Amino acid sequence: MAKFSERLRDLRKERGLKQREMAEICELKVRSYQQYEYDETYPTVPGLVFLADYFDVSADYLLGRTDCRKINKTAPGGTA
Repeated sequence: MAKFSERLRDLRKERGLKQREMAEICELKVRSYQQYEYDETYPTVPGLVFLADYFDVSADYLLGRTDCRKINKTAPGGTA
């Protein structure tokens, strides 16, 4: 399965965004964002949640734990 850095880069490119634009969206310096894509560092948990929400994918997808992009939005007990 893909690494976080690869998934993030691919999702950014699907939206037609440059690294600079993603850094602005994430309220980061460009170099800090680039470190995510260059597999040098990872976002904080709130940063990971932000990215997952922004790209409408699960955190597990971003982290490379699954190839399924869908988010399970079902509340505990099976209700939405």
